[in-house]
Amino acid sequence: MPKHYLFLLFAVIAETVGTSALQSSQQFTRLWPSVLVVVAYAISFYLLALTLKYMPVGIMYAIWSGLGIVLIAGIGFIYFGQKLDLPAFIGLTLIIAGIVVIHLFSKSAAH
Repeated sequence: MPKHYLFLLFAVIAETVGTSALQSSQQFTRLWPSVLVVVAYAISFYLLALTLKYMPVGIMYAIWSGLGIVLIAGIGFIYFGQKLDLPAFIGLTLIIAGIVVIHLFSKSAAH
């Protein structure tokens, strides 16, 4: 796997951890989840900056945000008991399909 995909993957993971901690911070009223939000987002944006050396910003951001949306929806469903209805599942499936299309067929995905 090329290193820019590793940077991007870890950026998505860091963003997902940060967003999950955002829920746990209870609107920044709990110290350690709040600290985790800031640190995780800082790591995510640093890794995104490294990814920009190899990928155009639009493609990189589409993959980062799309995967983040899908992961956070799953975490919300599993850990926070948030419900997902059929339209939500269909929408998340379309996001995944869009990421797969970009990855497999787009010549814009890497410089």
